[in-house]
Amino acid sequence: MQRGPRGLTSTFFKTKELITSILQGVVITIGVLGIYQWSVYNQWNENSTRSMVFLTLIAANVVLTLVNRSFYYSLWVTLQYKNFMVSLLIGITVLLVILLFAVPFLRSLFNFEMPTVFQLLVCVLAGSVSVLWFEVPKYFRRK
Repeated sequence: MQRGPRGLTSTFFKTKELITSILQGVVITIGVLGIYQWSVYNQWNENSTRSMVFLTLIAANVVLTLVNRSFYYSLWVTLQYKNFMVSLLIGITVLLVILLFAVPFLRSLFNFEMPTVFQLLVCVLAGSVSVLWFEVPKYFRRK
């Protein structure tokens, strides 16, 4: 609050941050498309495929929220930061996803199918890996 307003010609996002965000989005897209292709390859039905893609996207977004809390410090360091809102939002997200799959009306509303435990784990793993790669550049930035 002690700095003056930014200039009218200055951009809101720095180029490096914008490139990082685009790259993260591309890698998440690759992870989601990989789950889609894996589901099609295994000849699972459309509802099962839809459910897996959705779960992968949600998992990636939850992990992305945690990873992007800092572009410098590691996820393990930032997990120690107390932030009630982040915990609340992640908790609400997980609760809503559980409700979407546990309540038959909601599941049918979105044409989801209950995934197997294996499918769920693969989706969470794919979503997480598609974001956690960013910890490697953060590690080298700190060194």
